[in-house]
Amino acid sequence: YADIGGPGSVVAAKMAVEDYLKASKSSLKVEVVSADHQNTPDVGSSIARKWYDSDGVDMIVDVPTSSVGLAINQVTKEKGKAYVNTGSATSDLTGKDCSPNTVHWLYDTWMLAHGTGSAVVKSGGDTWYFLTADYAFGHALERDTSEVVKASGGKILGSVKVPLNTQDFSSFLLQAQSSKAKIIGLANAGGDTINSIKQAAEFGIVKGGQKLAGLLVFLPDVHGLGLNTAQGLQITESWYWDLNDASRAFAKRFAAQHGGKYPSSDHAGVYAGVLHYLKAVDAAKTDDGTKVVAKMKELPTDDPLFGKGSIRADGRKIHPVYLFEVKKPSESKGPYDYYKVLQTIPADKAFRPIDQGNCPLVAKK
Repeated sequence: YADIGGPGSVVAAKMAVEDYLKASKSSLKVEVVSADHQNTPDVGSSIARKWYDSDGVDMIVDVPTSSVGLAINQVTKEKGKAYVNTGSATSDLTGKDCSPNTVHWLYDTWMLAHGTGSAVVKSGGDTWYFLTADYAFGHALERDTSEVVKASGGKILGSVKVPLNTQDFSSFLLQAQSSKAKIIGLANAGGDTINSIKQAAEFGIVKGGQKLAGLLVFLPDVHGLGLNTAQGLQITESWYWDLNDASRAFAKRFAAQHGGKYPSSDHAGVYAGVLHYLKAVDAAKTDDGTKVVAKMKELPTDDPLFGKGSIRADGRKIHPVYLFEVKKPSESKGPYDYYKVLQTIPADKAFRPIDQGNCPLVAKK
């Protein structure tokens, strides 16, 4: 078993292994290794091939950056192993590029688009301009959000492609500002999202009447920005640490093992995905990736963070999704108390209908 992600994901994976072995009294022997793919598909592929071919790795989890996720998806299928994706957002992983060896556990571009895009249009944000990260994830997110904005009665006034890890967003923000769009959609993630929001504040874009829609924003991003800058952002997430007693208990344990930092939804997805994978390995009585993923789809999912759910034939894990608004500083009770729930999107509405993804694994009616 291996993780391609950050140190927090490794913490979450190890917690899942520890909890499963303790609760099940399983005789499984599980080792966790990790690596940095540097946001590069070639690096990610070479890591995966080495792990699968010579290091005895059976499953890879997390994998931020969609272009890398698509590469890992292909290598995993070739090698007959298992891939539990939580970090790559592209909905193609359960669409045209779906694989019998991949489960897509957390968010995807269709979910993010329909959760945030439709809600913002309904509240009056009916003209959009996109700042789009220039790689597979950004392109898919702009595509999916554009579709839902137009279907909801909105208009797309334009977009600009922004290289990954751009430091100076000024020229791109000025183009967005001059478009006069009511909403500037941030089809980016991580440091790009943080930099674009900070620099938009410096340009006075929000004060000037335009609004930002963060299409993929994590709790650590909001923590880094601070509530003064991030307040009012509407974002869609699959999980938040303060949803219920079980999520709060997990967050407390996680923070104790991760320098006081609270878990993001990605960390929760890694934990739950690894837990279900281990259940499937025991139930299937094999570590053959194709057979284990088939067993993961067969078994109902049930864990303390996402509750009861299922995995569809196309590999899509189904669970409720939440539209959050980032609190004002005056509303927050302390560090990491950042979100308030605006809307709960039920599991059967949160993800793309299975017959609309063109996944080859789905039987045609």
